[in-house]
Amino acid sequence: MSTNNMFFVLGIAVLVCPAALVAILGIPPLVGRPLSEKTINRYAYAATVIGLLVSLLMLVMMLTVGTRHVPIELGNWVVIPQQHFHFHLKFVFDRLSIPFVILSFLLCGTVSAFTSHYLHRESGYGRFYVCYSFFLLGMIISSLAGTIEVLFLGWELVGLSSALLVAYFHERPTPVINGLRVWSVYRIADAAFLMAAVAMHHLTGAGDFDRLVGTGSWPDGIAVLTSDQALTVGLLLLIAAAGKSALVPFSGWLPRAMEGPTPSSAIFYGALSVHLGAYLLLRVSPLLEVSVPLAVAVITIGIVTSLMATLLARVQTDIKSALAYASLIQVGIIVAEIGLGLRYIALIHMLGHACMRTLQLLRAPTLLHDYHTIENALGGRSAGDKSVWGRWLPLSLQYWVYRFASHRGYLDGILDEFVVHPFQRLFKWCDAAERRWTDFLSRGRSRASDDVQVHSEIVEELRL
Repeated sequence: MSTNNMFFVLGIAVLVCPAALVAILGIPPLVGRPLSEKTINRYAYAATVIGLLVSLLMLVMMLTVGTRHVPIELGNWVVIPQQHFHFHLKFVFDRLSIPFVILSFLLCGTVSAFTSHYLHRESGYGRFYVCYSFFLLGMIISSLAGTIEVLFLGWELVGLSSALLVAYFHERPTPVINGLRVWSVYRIADAAFLMAAVAMHHLTGAGDFDRLVGTGSWPDGIAVLTSDQALTVGLLLLIAAAGKSALVPFSGWLPRAMEGPTPSSAIFYGALSVHLGAYLLLRVSPLLEVSVPLAVAVITIGIVTSLMATLLARVQTDIKSALAYASLIQVGIIVAEIGLGLRYIALIHMLGHACMRTLQLLRAPTLLHDYHTIENALGGRSAGDKSVWGRWLPLSLQYWVYRFASHRGYLDGILDEFVVHPFQRLFKWCDAAERRWTDFLSRGRSRASDDVQVHSEIVEELRL
């Protein structure tokens, strides 16, 4: 077998492992034959271990042969000649995607082993693993995507599984509301992502990243766009990355996402999902060299996010929210590093931070117990000294800063006022116009759903 054929077989095997896990865990419940916990664990363990070993073998082969860029072409799956559009299925193994794929398999395997004990005998055990398998598949597709359409496919799988796991405890209203909030923010990011994809097709004639950032292997590619074109496409991708990685002004959804079970918080919002926006910026980082304003925008958002997260983390009263904002501090620094052109440092920072934060979040449930043990041994709580800011800042300013941080920088209110409410008014106007038109055609009330009585308690809960 030739080297190219070996690369192709290994590349397909990396993709097949999570895809097979989705089929194995997803189909039996649909036909009324759910799997036992033990069987689910075995399949999840096998998929992550085999995927990890194949990824490592791929890395060894690339190092042995001395190649840095291995494309896997699967052809055009959707072609629309009239619109000059084609959905080209292409995956790329290079110095950016291989570490992220290995990290995904490694952390997903760790979290799977933790979950087998943490959610033991939970009624939603199988449901968690179905979402988990979709998330793993989405992460692998996103990491290896060679075109923006393939990246969007993986991006959506990650977003859908994340939102569903935020609302994992669906018998309570708060997780469902927070899951809906996360899903709404993802929609804003997805809209920017789709606009960037359309712009890429218009400017380069395809969604291939090699067309956008040059044919050189990462990070040596040179963007083929002009400065203005790079700024337009780059800003749209920056909005998409900000939504996915909870950068300012979309930071409000991150603590809400902690409503899910601890394993999902660890793998989604502490380790992998929250870094996906930074990964996207790394993938298109040659654009930053072409457009200085774009690089300045990336650095600014990274620094502002990091500073605001530092402030907000100091007023959190639960360990998971504090860790969420601690993650955001590091993600902001990583984004600033990308803007400064420190790509390898950003990649190493991202990999190290993901591993450390996963372990911290998995450790969080037992941390309070340990603190109580220490306090019992000491006979009380240790009194902390006042910080420098506490001694020098006026009391009124301290109160204002505390209120600002407690309201999470008013970011949710700003999004509601300037994004959500204008769209709500537009959609209500469209709905009213449609209603008047259908009433006119039917010469009466045209919607039977108007007569359905909505439960008042559900309405009040959704307003919270």
